[in-house]
Amino acid sequence: MTDGNVSVPSERDENSEPGGNSEPGGNSEPGGNGEHGGNGERGGNSERGGNLVEVRDLKVHFPISRGVIFDRVVGHVKAVDGVDLSIPRGKTYGLVGESGCGKSTLGRALLQLTPPTSGQVTFDGVELTTLPPNKMRSMRRRMQMIFQDPMSSLDPRQNVESILVEGLQAHGIGADRNARREIITKTLDAVGLPKWALSRYPHEFSGGQRQRIGIARALVLGPDLIVADEPVSALDVSIQAQVVNLLDELQAELGLTYLVIAHDLAVVRHISDTIGVMYLGALVEEAPGDRLYRAPLHPYTRALMSAVPVPDPEVEDRRERILLAGDLPSPANPPTGCRFHTRCPWAQPTRCADERPVLRQIGDSRVACHFAEPIASGELRPHKVTAQLTRPEDEGETPGVVSAPSEPGSFV
Repeated sequence: MTDGNVSVPSERDENSEPGGNSEPGGNSEPGGNGEHGGNGERGGNSERGGNLVEVRDLKVHFPISRGVIFDRVVGHVKAVDGVDLSIPRGKTYGLVGESGCGKSTLGRALLQLTPPTSGQVTFDGVELTTLPPNKMRSMRRRMQMIFQDPMSSLDPRQNVESILVEGLQAHGIGADRNARREIITKTLDAVGLPKWALSRYPHEFSGGQRQRIGIARALVLGPDLIVADEPVSALDVSIQAQVVNLLDELQAELGLTYLVIAHDLAVVRHISDTIGVMYLGALVEEAPGDRLYRAPLHPYTRALMSAVPVPDPEVEDRRERILLAGDLPSPANPPTGCRFHTRCPWAQPTRCADERPVLRQIGDSRVACHFAEPIASGELRPHKVTAQLTRPEDEGETPGVVSAPSEPGSFV
């Protein structure tokens, strides 16, 4: 799909001041210093290798306000609540979980698009949460995002050339219009779009082509990290395969690092080196892709894996199916202890409701479950679960838990 000799601006082509001596095509000298960002904010991890991204105890809480004349904070939505993860340079980290678990908020907080409440985000040795705005602006060139809906994320009033050149102008890349045109033409070629697409508008393209434009917009600045938020969920299956293969090819050619957020477990398995599973704002399991799909350890991960269809009818009929009772609890009122214990078929009377488990190493996986080993060995067997509805009380400000009749077939 792409020419093996095609190049796009690399992260080494930094020129933080407009009107500099940047040359098109990826071989420019950034003001003589050759450093990312142009302001010397590159950290101590300058070698190619190691972890590009380190996230420690990251929290994103949104206040809940009430009042007619004077607003007062009566609680917080804990969208992300204490996440630790690392993304090695040049690798893909897949993030999965049901809607509302905080995946997208985590991706935006990593890029500082949503300010974290607390915690640390280290990018190539630089602590992002404490960077002043001017240095954060130059650092953003090295971190880009691919959005879920390509139509709503592209300005319908701008043609493709205007969309792609906007970032180049903002970061002072390209000495003149011709230089910038050459950069974006090479980038379009890298994502499999012809040169004539530059004069077209987003509505003139198919969904897959629009997503390629979104990828080109992220790619044109030569980033190290791309956060892809549901990059193929709005596309047909055949187009999904093309976009996923394109991301794979670009990573192999350019050494990109990805954080891929998705619902589709098959897509995540195909593209990811490491997979993290989120539930209600926290990571519950992290493992290499093959290991996670072969032998999941956390009960929630086991339930997710059991939902993946198997194309063999005999195997499909015999395999374990885990149907979770109830809905995801409210992040404004998460359960005490293990947040999954209200829906867990293996929940125990001790520890699960009182003590929040931490991610601990079991083999090559990290799991937040008190009883992961006895569950994996079969010592603990699943039991019936009564569904619980979590909602704010009608009168008060403190959310409460209301029990509901159990659903048939809520466990196996």
